[in-house]
Amino acid sequence: MEHDVLLKMVDITKTFPGVKALDGVNFELKRGTVHALMGENGAGKSTLMKCLFGIYNKDSGQIFLEGKEINFKSSKEALDNGVAMVHQELNQALKRSVMDNIWLGRYPKIGGIAVNERKMYHDTMAVFEELGINVDPHRIMSTMPVSQRQMVEIAKAVSYHSKVIVFDEPTSSLTEEEVEHLFRIINMLRDRGVGIIYISHKMAEIKRISDYITVMRDGQWVATEPADKLEMNDIIRLMVGRELTNQFPPKTNEPGEVYLKVEGITGMYNQLRNVSFEARRGEILGLAGLDSSGRTETLESIFGIRTRKDGKIFLDGKPCQNRSSHESIKNGFALLTEERRATGIFGVLSVKDNTVISSLKRHKRLGFYLSEKSQREDTQRYIDAMHTKTPTQETKIRSLSGGNQQKVIIGRWLLTEPEVLLLDEPTRGIDVGAKYEIYQLILDLANKGKTVLMVSSEMPELLGVCDRIIVMSGGRVAGEVDAANTTQEEIMTLAAKYV
Repeated sequence: MEHDVLLKMVDITKTFPGVKALDGVNFELKRGTVHALMGENGAGKSTLMKCLFGIYNKDSGQIFLEGKEINFKSSKEALDNGVAMVHQELNQALKRSVMDNIWLGRYPKIGGIAVNERKMYHDTMAVFEELGINVDPHRIMSTMPVSQRQMVEIAKAVSYHSKVIVFDEPTSSLTEEEVEHLFRIINMLRDRGVGIIYISHKMAEIKRISDYITVMRDGQWVATEPADKLEMNDIIRLMVGRELTNQFPPKTNEPGEVYLKVEGITGMYNQLRNVSFEARRGEILGLAGLDSSGRTETLESIFGIRTRKDGKIFLDGKPCQNRSSHESIKNGFALLTEERRATGIFGVLSVKDNTVISSLKRHKRLGFYLSEKSQREDTQRYIDAMHTKTPTQETKIRSLSGGNQQKVIIGRWLLTEPEVLLLDEPTRGIDVGAKYEIYQLILDLANKGKTVLMVSSEMPELLGVCDRIIVMSGGRVAGEVDAANTTQEEIMTLAAKYV
């Protein structure tokens, strides 16, 4: 069956101070298809979709929905006209319930005045049952893991009976089982004639779920092809403009003596129970496990931002309290958090301020004033080292793409010159070219004798980057494997041990 064109974007241009984010981009979405939108961080993918969704005003160009020209001025207008977007960075009312978040701004009313809580509950359950989502509508959003909050956001988009749904990195915080669930939902929507725009850096996902693939580079359209006509190497070459032969850099680090020792960490307000392990100088130690297995809680407990009920930390054989993040930084620890928007960036501050904020002592002069020259030099060093795409150092970090925000935060922590680097999903939402650069950076740190602990939901990443992998399950250590001599099946078996 020939699919008719549902959405058409013609010569879309968008300029921000100092950078042309979109340069005459054309894009077509056919009804009942999944169209992948790919490109490096800063290629313009999310900007193009935000122009469609009414978050940004395009400078020029035209957008047609079912043949009718549109120009949404707000996301509400887009939603009311059948265009929904599931954002990579969740922006939810965390102190409100699940059903409040789904129906916010369109509550069912009794007599046009009071909110009809009963109807709202039943409508929420109807959407969840249709999509196979098992979440209590009364549950407060902040008490749920990121993956469940992501599924709620997807349910919200579907509840608008949308003609077009944009998924921006929807699987970046989902487990493999949840990814399968999402794909079932997408296939159901496609069968109903919904047009799906799917933004992701995960090649295997793109090849599996997509009907068409459009590649963008530096704000310009590069190619659009049927998904079955492009191999992974073709996609990478179109994205980065060069061949990328290896996914991971060659391992050159040689772990030395034990440097970090964790003994019997038990959480005061979380599920951690008797977590113990060792990590060596120059070692990259992975933490694997299913969602809510305790991986993130382990890093946060070591860094002092979660209260420990019991347990000890030893650094180079000496007790290390780490009762707060400030104390942990003084002790040579650094933590890259999973949710960069909520706990990583200072959105209203510049790239420079976000880079130097954890290492201000480096820039003190005469004991009381900060050297602007010194701050700029350090910021530029990490912009260059990380290949961060930003118009200037003074650009507000919130205007950068998610991947470039991540690069700034990594640069921030490297400036503190940590001995132990705790990385929670360090490549989440990062394109394939930038991933390689971050892997190389992690390896360089290990080669300098630094100790790296890395949480990742991507099994190939853990196997390709780490020396050993600690597998978490139900808040406990389920086992330890050698990354060079294990399989994904062995890790998944351990991950399910205490579930």
